[in-house]
Amino acid sequence: MKIRSLLFALICCINIAYAQRNDIVKESTKYEWPKDDAVKKKLDHWQDQKFGMIIHWGLYAVPGIIESWSICSEDWIDRDSTVKYDDYKKWYWGLSEKFNPTKFNPEQWAKAGKAAGMKYLVFTTKHHDGFAMFDTKESDFSIAKGPFANNPKKDVAKYVFDAFRKQDFMIGAYFSKPDWHTQYYWWDKYATPNRNNNYDIKKNPWRWNMFKKYTYNQIGELMNNYGSIDILWLDGGWVRPLESVNEEVLSWGAPIPEWSQDIDMPKIADMARKAQPGLIMVDRTVHGQFENYQTPEQKIPEKQLDYPWESCMTLNHNWGWVPNDAYKPTKEVIQKMVEIVAKGGSLLLGVGPKPDGTMDEAAVQRLEEIGQWTSKNGKAIYNTRITPNYHDGDTWFTQSKDGKTIYGVYLVGKELPKQISWKGNLPKKGSNITILNGGKNVKWKESNGTVSFNMAGTTERIAVAFSFSPETN
Repeated sequence: MKIRSLLFALICCINIAYAQRNDIVKESTKYEWPKDDAVKKKLDHWQDQKFGMIIHWGLYAVPGIIESWSICSEDWIDRDSTVKYDDYKKWYWGLSEKFNPTKFNPEQWAKAGKAAGMKYLVFTTKHHDGFAMFDTKESDFSIAKGPFANNPKKDVAKYVFDAFRKQDFMIGAYFSKPDWHTQYYWWDKYATPNRNNNYDIKKNPWRWNMFKKYTYNQIGELMNNYGSIDILWLDGGWVRPLESVNEEVLSWGAPIPEWSQDIDMPKIADMARKAQPGLIMVDRTVHGQFENYQTPEQKIPEKQLDYPWESCMTLNHNWGWVPNDAYKPTKEVIQKMVEIVAKGGSLLLGVGPKPDGTMDEAAVQRLEEIGQWTSKNGKAIYNTRITPNYHDGDTWFTQSKDGKTIYGVYLVGKELPKQISWKGNLPKKGSNITILNGGKNVKWKESNGTVSFNMAGTTERIAVAFSFSPETN
C-alpha cells in the first residue's frame, strides 16, 4: 500500500471510530406472539436468562473502526473528504488479507461472560460488509479463506458456539440480511449510494433471486452445520417486503427504494426451524411471526412492556473493538440492567474482541466486576417476570414466575441512605424482608401505604436487592 493510502486509512479510522449511531432501532407498540408451541416454550426459557453478550467481530476490528458502516455512502458517515469513495472501499475490502487472529481465544470470551452472570450469546456470523465469520461455501469472502485459512480454528463460529455451550449459554447467531460485498446486492455496474441494494429489482429479477438463494443457503449452513442454535438474530431491517414499510420504518430517516427487498422469510423460517425446532427468530423491526422478541438499540423503553424484548447496548461506545475506547462504569451497567428487567426486558451487552482474537483485559475486568454483583443478587434478575407495581422512585421490582416472591432492587446514588421506602408491593404481615447479599432478614414498617426498612449494616454501593412475600399470598 502506498504511503498516501496508509495516511488516508489512519485519518478515516480516526474520523469514523466513534461515528456510532444510537437509537436506530426503537421499541414498537406492535408485537405478535408466535403460534408454534415449541417456539413459545423456548421463548419462555429465553425470558428466564435476562442477561446476554453480543459479540461484533470482523474486518472492522483490524483498524479498530465502526462495524461495516464506513463503506456505506450515507451522509452521517464522516470519512476523509480527500479520499475517493471507491479507493476507500478497496482499502476496506483489502482488510480481509490482514485479518489473522492467531491468538483467537473464544474460551476466554465465554469464561468472561460466565463470570459476569451472562446466560446467552449472540455472535455476529456476518455483518453488513458481507465478511463471513464462518466457513461458508457460498463465498470466498470469509475468515476461513484469508491468512487464517490454515489455522485449525478457521471456522470461527463453530469454536465460538462450542466455547459458550460449554458454559451453558443459549446460542444465538447474528446474521445480516443485507450483504454489501456480493454482486447480488451491491452490483458493481452501479454506484452504491446507500445501505439498500443498488439496482432495480423489478428490472433485474434474476439477480435478486440469486441473492435470495445466496441468503437462504448461508442461513441454511448456520442452521445445519453448527450444532444446536437457539436464536437466529437477523439484522438489517431495511431488507423487507415493501408493503411492510410503515411509519415506524420511515421515522428512521433511511432511504427507501421503490422496489421490494423481499427475501421470502416464510421459506427461510421453515427451513431453519426444521433444522432447529423451536428456534427463536428475531427479524428486527419487521413485525409479525418472525420477530419473536423486539430489540430496542442503545436505549431503554420509557414504560414496562408485556411482551418479550431486549435492550442491546454496548459495554463501551462501540459495538466492535476500538482502541482506547472508554468502558461504561460497572454501576451504570448494573443499574440499567435492573431497570430493563423490571420493565420486562433482557440486557444484551455488546463486547468486541481485539483483532488478535482476544478480549480486551479492561473488558474482562469490567465483566468480572458486574459478576460480583450478579452472583450475590441474581435472584432478583434471573427467572423473574414483571409485576404491575414495578417502580417507585429509585426502587425497581420484579417477581418470581409463580408470583410467590417479590424482589426489589434499590439503585444507590452517590451514597447509601439510612433507610429506603416505597409505595405499593406490601410485604405479608408478620414476615421479614431478606437482603439478598448476605441473606440478612430485616424488619420493615408500613404507614399509609408506604413501606420502609432500615439499611444499617448493608455495604452495597451499587444496588441493594431484597425479597419478600407479598401481602396477597
